[in-house]
Amino acid sequence: MMLLQALTDSTVAAPVADQGLSIIDLLAKGGWVMLPLGLLFLATLFLIIERFLGISANGKIEPQFVDNVKDFIQQGNLKSAESLCRNQRNAAGRILERACGRIGYPIKDIETTIENASQIEIQRMEGNLPYLGVIAGIAPMLGFVGTISGIIRIFYDISISNDFNISTIAGGMYEKMITSGSGLIIGLIAYAGYHLLNMKIDNFALRLQMAASDFLDVLQKPVAAK
Repeated sequence: MMLLQALTDSTVAAPVADQGLSIIDLLAKGGWVMLPLGLLFLATLFLIIERFLGISANGKIEPQFVDNVKDFIQQGNLKSAESLCRNQRNAAGRILERACGRIGYPIKDIETTIENASQIEIQRMEGNLPYLGVIAGIAPMLGFVGTISGIIRIFYDISISNDFNISTIAGGMYEKMITSGSGLIIGLIAYAGYHLLNMKIDNFALRLQMAASDFLDVLQKPVAAK
């Protein structure tokens, strides 16, 4: 008899278990906090894509670019060297163009010019990147605010209705925990994007340092006549 009752209960409960929620319906149950979280998510995607494209375009250094500049300088053809740098239309080209314009001054002055120009270009590459770090910290906190406010609301409703039902509490809790999960996911995406893009900038800075070192080395060699 008990076995028959258990089978009956499981049969009745089966349709309930099959009733699922779509992702959109689940997110909609998170409440008003999901709106700013959604905006932060869109901002995160925009910043990651925008900075990735910007860093990729400006951080490009052609394999033969530095060698061609060095050849022009050794030949004493500074105009062609500056023109080649200008046509690159990227950070390395702008930096070496300014360095070529300082040829004839002491090496120390040229080094200072390269360092200052490099700092400016790296700051341009970073652009709005710090906002990703801000989103990585704000999104989880905002998700927790949504969860806490939802829990407060649940217990307030219980105090008014005097209906302390575990199913009601559990249902309200899982709905409010959605904001915490969403905030953490957005924060993780922003955190990963921030550090991966910084790694890309660091890689460019290393390659730029190598190119600048080659450029300075050639300045200390005898210049051939035109």
